[in-house]
Amino acid sequence: MRLNNLKPRPGAKHRIKRLGNGESSGLGKTCGRGHKGQKSRSGGGVRIGFEGGQMPIFRRLPKKGFSNVRFAKVFAIANLSDLESRFNDGDTVNEETLRAAGVINGRCDGVKILGSGEISKKLSVVADKVSKSAQEKIEKAGGSVSLIEKPVREKGVKAPKNQEEAKKKPAAPAAEAAPEPEAAPEPEAAPEPEAASEPEAASEPEAASEPEAAPEAAEGEEDQPEA
Repeated sequence: MRLNNLKPRPGAKHRIKRLGNGESSGLGKTCGRGHKGQKSRSGGGVRIGFEGGQMPIFRRLPKKGFSNVRFAKVFAIANLSDLESRFNDGDTVNEETLRAAGVINGRCDGVKILGSGEISKKLSVVADKVSKSAQEKIEKAGGSVSLIEKPVREKGVKAPKNQEEAKKKPAAPAAEAAPEPEAAPEPEAAPEPEAASEPEAASEPEAASEPEAAPEAAEGEEDQPEA
């Protein structure tokens, strides 16, 4: 490959349209603009949407109501005939493997499997939607069908734009069960009143103690002095 061998792709360059080169050229005399009129003049023409004065189409159409076209979900379609020809026995069929096999392409909000065609291979199909006939044929061939659960969106949280973002984001934790209220403690039984104790017998008064005898004269009294 050299620079002098490079050339543009076929159709990228073409001969310019040359005007006024005689009537035999097909673009002589009026040069394709026709005779007279607003569109034939230099600088002439009308704005986009102008219909000669009558009510234009964009004003004739009603503007009331709501259309879900902007928010509608687009599902990529795959038929059983596509799965039969592009997958082997025991393969898993999901959005990634379908894209790798060239069955689907472009942006989509999910994958739907339809029952057009026959299938004889045992496949594990994981998709957002599966028609009833397709599910019956897949299970009859020994395969299995699993539907992708839709993520639960919390209040105030924006929904993911596509399925890939939904897979990246962790699923919202399930609401914890409210703790069961504890049972109120049973009231304790009131204590039984004790039996009244029998009154004790009045104690007998002690006998009055006898007055002690006068102390005897101290022994060895001192000798009285002699007269």
